[in-house]
Amino acid sequence: MPAAWAAQEAGTQQAATERLNLNTATVEQLMTLKGIGEVTARAIVDYREQNGPFRAVDDLLQVRGIGEKKLEALRPFVTVE
Repeated sequence: MPAAWAAQEAGTQQAATERLNLNTATVEQLMTLKGIGEVTARAIVDYREQNGPFRAVDDLLQVRGIGEKKLEALRPFVTVE
């Protein structure tokens, strides 16, 4: 079972420790998130490189390929530090 799924089942406190930092994650790391393929992972990294660090998880809405539904699915697994 992937760590992120196990963390979700274990509770929100553990899930918080398993979150992926959008400001440091690589394409490969982003691709481990459910629903994120190579194209979207590259779009996230490209956005970060062109616009600077994400200030909030909601900034993902500015990335092509991420809408409200995908954002809400990702929210428990990502963070901005």
